[in-house]
Amino acid sequence: MEIKEIYNTMTYGPAPESTDEAIQFLESHKRKFKLFINGAWVAPSSKEYFDSINPSNKEKLAKISEANETDVNKAVAAAKKALPEWVKIGSHQRARYLYALARQIQKHSRLFAVLESMDNGKPIRETRDIDIPIVARHFYHHAGWAQLKDSELSDYKELGVIGQIIPWNFPLMMLAWKIAPAIAMGNTVVLKPAESTSLTALLFAEICEQIGLPNGVVNIITGHGKTGADIVNHKDVNKIAFTGSTEVGKLIRRATAGTGKKLSLELGGKSPFIVFDDADLDSVVEGIVDAIWFNQGQVCCAGSRLLVQESVAEKLYKKIRARMETLRIGNPLDKSIDIGAIVDKAQLNTITKMVKLGIDEGNTLNQPSWSCPKEGYYFPPTMFTDVSPSATIAQEEIFGPVLVAMTFRSHKEAVKLANNTRYGLACSIWTENINLALDIAPQIKAGVAWINCTNVFDAAAGFGGYRESGFGREGGKEGLMEYLKPKIEESFSDQPISQSKQKLKRVQNSEPNIGIDRTTKMYIGGKQSRPDGGYSEVVNGVDGSYIGEVSKGNRKDIRNAVEAAHSCSKWTNMTGHSRAQVLYYLAENLAIRRDEFASRIVQMTNQSKADGLKEVDLSIERIYTYAALADKYDGHVHHTIHRNVTLAMPESFGVMGIICPDDFPLLGFISTVIPAIAMGNNVVVVPSEKSPFSATDFYQILETSDVPGSAVNIVTGHKDELAQVLAKHDDVDAIWYFGSKEGCKDMELLSADNMKRTWVNYGKYRNWLDKAQGEGGEFLKNASQIKNIWIPYGA
Repeated sequence: MEIKEIYNTMTYGPAPESTDEAIQFLESHKRKFKLFINGAWVAPSSKEYFDSINPSNKEKLAKISEANETDVNKAVAAAKKALPEWVKIGSHQRARYLYALARQIQKHSRLFAVLESMDNGKPIRETRDIDIPIVARHFYHHAGWAQLKDSELSDYKELGVIGQIIPWNFPLMMLAWKIAPAIAMGNTVVLKPAESTSLTALLFAEICEQIGLPNGVVNIITGHGKTGADIVNHKDVNKIAFTGSTEVGKLIRRATAGTGKKLSLELGGKSPFIVFDDADLDSVVEGIVDAIWFNQGQVCCAGSRLLVQESVAEKLYKKIRARMETLRIGNPLDKSIDIGAIVDKAQLNTITKMVKLGIDEGNTLNQPSWSCPKEGYYFPPTMFTDVSPSATIAQEEIFGPVLVAMTFRSHKEAVKLANNTRYGLACSIWTENINLALDIAPQIKAGVAWINCTNVFDAAAGFGGYRESGFGREGGKEGLMEYLKPKIEESFSDQPISQSKQKLKRVQNSEPNIGIDRTTKMYIGGKQSRPDGGYSEVVNGVDGSYIGEVSKGNRKDIRNAVEAAHSCSKWTNMTGHSRAQVLYYLAENLAIRRDEFASRIVQMTNQSKADGLKEVDLSIERIYTYAALADKYDGHVHHTIHRNVTLAMPESFGVMGIICPDDFPLLGFISTVIPAIAMGNNVVVVPSEKSPFSATDFYQILETSDVPGSAVNIVTGHKDELAQVLAKHDDVDAIWYFGSKEGCKDMELLSADNMKRTWVNYGKYRNWLDKAQGEGGEFLKNASQIKNIWIPYGA
């Protein structure tokens, strides 16, 4: 093309990136990569290898080792052996290693960028300008946290050996998101990259060698799904960090149920991109390009659902169609390319199948007039309009460059459409009205909200989802906490905490119901409620004497309680200050009936009256503590490298199920229920099965203390039967369980269906009389989830 013609047409000429250094790296391993275990390159025990393919031209890049269970055992053993010394060297030495990793990544940034494009198919502009700088940023940022661990996080300690499994869409970025915080906090790592994109992880292993990272701290093993499963199931792995599909995430949740392994899951998404009628539509169009055609739409938080206000919809669609015509697709190593190749043939087939389904369902297809290159795995930018919210393409993750557009009229309808999904990873809100944006952002059930921007990431800000997009965060201080555990957990007991008892005085009555002649009802929707099944159960004292009867709740009662909890928006919408006032009122009303509640504790547990009074007094004090914290447990403004005010806001889960401990009938109830409602959750509570009357008496306190009717619902009966119903219930957002080890396993196993957040005691016992074990920030942290809201500022 002549210069004169270029000036006339203003078309781009080719600007290819050199692959010489990347080829040299491949050749240095003779294009056949071993496993990186204990600081050395080790041939796979299976002696099996598979091909790594360049998706832009289908050429073979290298052979990758297929690790088997023996190799996983070696890697985990190496990590376990390295752990004590890695902890012992201290925060400062760990920080120096992370700084060294960051510097080496920067020194070899172009090599990493080229290799990533060759292996994954994404444009070099993205790997060079977005992926690799974020990778270096994560190691720099977490080097700082490593230095500060002993002073800023002194109440926490490392977890141990971490198993990490990462996807193919951001191979090196996902590695950095996981390895940097893990080793900064003193853990050691066994990481498995995706089978189709392992090369940059293996180059990172060389970087670990170059800086002299102690052997076994980072181990990189390659392979397919079976290799990942072996990591998940290994008894010496203390935590699994997984990024990938929701289906695999559920399998991991079930596989780790009851093992005590900590778990963080960043899963699928169907994120809404919401455009209001006052938005700058030209900026919106470029935002859409970044939201759905960045990395060929192979992004878990891609803005794949365009929700646009009806009055500007056709105008916006016209602009999008025009922009699609100007997008350039082709060789990812050409610096003028906008869209690269799909990662492999299987993913291309999935996208093609979903687009055909969208056409068959009657949605309107929009694609550019030009055709894709034929030599690789390419798919054109695509937009569907006239889409029903119930259409398959509007509900299911496509994981490709496919935008699904729907319209709304009112702000309320926009929120309903945005939340009409089983996912909850991210959302993007476009409006010139900042008040509107900040009104809408907290209403969207998503872990990240971008205002007038999209797909913005930083090591200082947490990223992660709600609902079936998983749980846990990566980045920010909240991401660090995924790789730590409270030191206080080491003091939990394997046996129930003994309480002082009076000498048993069995009273023989000719009529068993003399004294207390009533069956307590349940408390659902702010009203005393009879059990659906019509049954009640006798409650006896520790000496076997009859005390009274409670309603025997069943599945229908739990359903009624969950439905009531969902109907109570008033409590959730209160400010922290307003909730605090109600909690103070609760404490005051409990104090008025102090002697009565103490007598009830004595009757159920045979403690001394003094100990009963002590339990009531501690309960009152604990309510005061959470009342004090209700408007003080707040978020942060993260210092990101972008021109954004990034707000990390704790939000309630919504509806929580709480299965109370059997011991300390009042204090156990107060210690679990009050922090949950202090954070704005509505709760369904199953009180102590053997000593339920403190909880059923307490609804009289609730009724006289301005607690909204459905904020606290109490269902009595068989603890584990009711707990299983709550764990299976799709409209329960989180569950706490304090009971047997087997019950804990059931909670984690049954909660996998809707990926609800769980907090269980793994059969350990807290001393609820001890403030260090029975109250504090750990309870509030587990009663809330962090939403990061990104607000751009400046010209």
